[in-house]
This record gives sequence, C-alpha cells and structure tokens, in this order.
Amino acid sequence: MSSAFNTPRFVLNKVLAKSQHEGDGAVVRRGIGRTDLKNLDPFLMLDHFSVSPPAGFPDHPHRGFETVTYMLEGGITHQDFAGHKGTIRAGDVQWMTAGRGIIHSEMPAEANNKGLQLWINLSSRDKMIEPKYQELPSENIPTAEKDGVEVRVIAGEAMGVQSPVYTRTPTMFLVFSMMPGSEWHQSIPESWNCFVYVIEGEGVFGCPSSSPSMAHHVLVLSLGDGLSVWNNSSKPLRFVVIGGLPLNEPVAQYGPFVMNTQSEIEKTLEDYQHGRNGFEMRKYWRSQ
Repeated sequence: MSSAFNTPRFVLNKVLAKSQHEGDGAVVRRGIGRTDLKNLDPFLMLDHFSVSPPAGFPDHPHRGFETVTYMLEGGITHQDFAGHKGTIRAGDVQWMTAGRGIIHSEMPAEANNKGLQLWINLSSRDKMIEPKYQELPSENIPTAEKDGVEVRVIAGEAMGVQSPVYTRTPTMFLVFSMMPGSEWHQSIPESWNCFVYVIEGEGVFGCPSSSPSMAHHVLVLSLGDGLSVWNNSSKPLRFVVIGGLPLNEPVAQYGPFVMNTQSEIEKTLEDYQHGRNGFEMRKYWRSQ
C-alpha cells in the first residue's frame, strides 16, 4: 500500500493519562509531565482537566513557559496580578506567555468545566520576556471541513487554513473531529516532535493495520512528514494533534517555574519570595 507521505509517522509510545488530584479539588488526567512521560521537547505538560465549584486552581505563579488552555465544556474564569481578567468558554482558547512571571487564578465558571491545558517551554532567550495573552473566542478559531473530517486550527495550519496565533516556540495545535468511516492525512514539519491526545472515541493512527487507540491516551509519534488517521468505528472520533520544534536546551523545573539551570531556579524562588524581577505585585495581589 502506498503511503500519503514520504516518511509517515507511527505511534512510538502510548501512555494512558490517569486521573489525579490537582489544585484545590480539581481532577486532571495528566498525559505529559508524569513519571512515564516526563516531557516531549518543547512540551512540558498536558492536562485534561475537570473542575466543578468550589474546586479550582487558586492563585499560583508561573515563569519561563507558555500555557495554552482550550475549553471543551463549561468555562474557566481567570485573573492575574496585572489586572487581566476574563472567562473562556467551550471552544475558546487562551494562549498565555508567562515569560518572566505571572501569578493568576483559574476558577470554574459553570457547574461542569472541562478542557485541555498544554505547557510549552520557552527558549532561554524568551524566558524573561514580558507576559502576554492571546485569546481566541470560538468563533474566531479558523475551521475547515472535508469528507467527514473537521479541524479547528488553534496554532499552525491544516486544510489550507491558518491560525492567527503567534507561537514563540514554533507549534501546531489542531483539534480534529472525524465521522465514522472517514480518514485524514495531516502534514507535519519533519523535525518536529509530535503527539496525539484522544479526547473521545477510538481511532487508528499511523498505520492502517495498527490496533485502535482509545480515549485518554497520549500517542507519541515517530519523526516524519505526516500522520494518517482512520476512524473505522461507528462513533465520532475527537483528538488533538500537537507538534513543536524541539528547543534542545536543558530543562530545570521546580513546579510552575521552568528555567535552564538549577541556579536560575534558585534565583526564581528568591525573586518570587522577595517580589522582584516580574513578581513585584505578589505582596499586594489576591484574586477576588
């Protein structure tokens, strides 16, 4: 059988994102950022979260990376110490560049709230930039459809449509919905690290003879110029394809602080403790 690609990508590793407690009573399925899949350069973490009041993610800091939150259901209200505040709802995206420092809270806006949160590392030259937000309401996310396959382009490009999001670390973030009996062949830059997370349903990834992958699995892909997917089941399949250019830099991480060396982590802890170099507002701010 001839492939749609010169070097098709295959599934190298399959990891089930198991449930764990996080924040204040929230439940997350962590697919990346756990012992059996520590990170996948440039990605540090992937959480499929579920949170209902009064649980949430109260005031917490970040430095040295970006967070991307994509809501699947309900909404999350976030506010930070720079006065930025808002609610993202089902289908909306918030792309937050923490840079040199942000303290923020993320709290449930409705009874049931579910979404994905991805942490993307920043290169050493970008770690101490000013914080920044890019927010895309659902109606502004480029969408395309072909032969029973729909894609929402959060970052990168698919089916000839391109996202307006600026990615400091070159990244693709595609949300696919595939009807039963459909197939899709997605080009991916050859040298990028890439994975799939199955949100619901089951699909065959990489090779038509491979066994189907079920919901809540992270599939780490081999290098190559594209990925083929088949939905041979009787139900819709929903998944994300996430890829990025590897930074190939050392990672020193202490919880929500991600730098390149241990001494930079120690300096970050001092900055946070003493409210300086980006954490000046720490002493005065509490979320409402």
